[in-house]
Amino acid sequence: MSLFWRIFLLNAAVLVAAMLLLLGPVTVSTPVLLTEAVVLTVGLAAMLVANAALLRVGLAPLHRLTRAMTTIDLLQPEPRPVPAGQAGIADLIRAFNAMIDRLEAERASSAASALSAQEAERRRVAQELHDEVGQTLTAVLLELKQVARHAPEPVRAQLAQVQETTRDSLDEIRRIARRLRPGVLEELGLTSALKALVTEVTGHTEVSVRQHLDPDLPVFEGEVELVLYRVAQEALTNTVRHARATTVELSLVRQPGHVQLRIRDDGRGIGDAAEGAGVRGMRERALLIGAQLAVAPGPAGGTEVRLRVPVGDREGRP
Repeated sequence: MSLFWRIFLLNAAVLVAAMLLLLGPVTVSTPVLLTEAVVLTVGLAAMLVANAALLRVGLAPLHRLTRAMTTIDLLQPEPRPVPAGQAGIADLIRAFNAMIDRLEAERASSAASALSAQEAERRRVAQELHDEVGQTLTAVLLELKQVARHAPEPVRAQLAQVQETTRDSLDEIRRIARRLRPGVLEELGLTSALKALVTEVTGHTEVSVRQHLDPDLPVFEGEVELVLYRVAQEALTNTVRHARATTVELSLVRQPGHVQLRIRDDGRGIGDAAEGAGVRGMRERALLIGAQLAVAPGPAGGTEVRLRVPVGDREGRP
């Protein structure tokens, strides 16, 4: 039973008991006159209605707080409940807001540490793939080439096929290393890295990617560039793997007060599917730089991912 109904029924029980006492032979006529009974009944009903209205108004802040508690998501910040009501209720709402602020700060700090460790691990794995596995496969290719020169013709054809397979494996290793550690992002910047990402997607899949990269972009910090790149990479990866799309639009434009990254496809859409680890990872990255991420159906179907990164009025320009 809710708090509202407990208080209401308690007050109602008191008022009903008072009415029954008033209907007794000591205070009213015996037998009870019809007019007296009607007046007392109407009065009781009016008091119950007034009591319910007052309780509903007084407990409304608690109902709003309850809804906020059940719907809040730390990865999708929403406006805090406004402290209202009597002193005790307002203090409770303020304490709840302070608790959410602490939880968001702690989550942001832990997420930043986790993502930093993840990027460091990606760099290490990419470096090992490039230095160890890549060099080993390169040496194997050279050895195969030497053996093929002195091998008889039937064996030479087989060795050529093995060489081709090894060469494809080496290319795949290099591609994985580039995805783990986007060196072009550190060396040439975000625009060049996004162009390279689009080229990689179109070169290894049948998805057509149309891109529009604003030439008038601000100069981002390294962490902001990395978040923009990883969100675009994750969105394109999800499109290729799950959307069954044929065309993707990628745009990065500067707008008043923010820069917007948008990836829109013509695939089957998200439907009622729950958010996976990839989308939640994008949300965590967006929170690290104070950006807003929205994943929703596109205007003409498919899925649209929008990342809005706030920029100051005095943000530097390239």
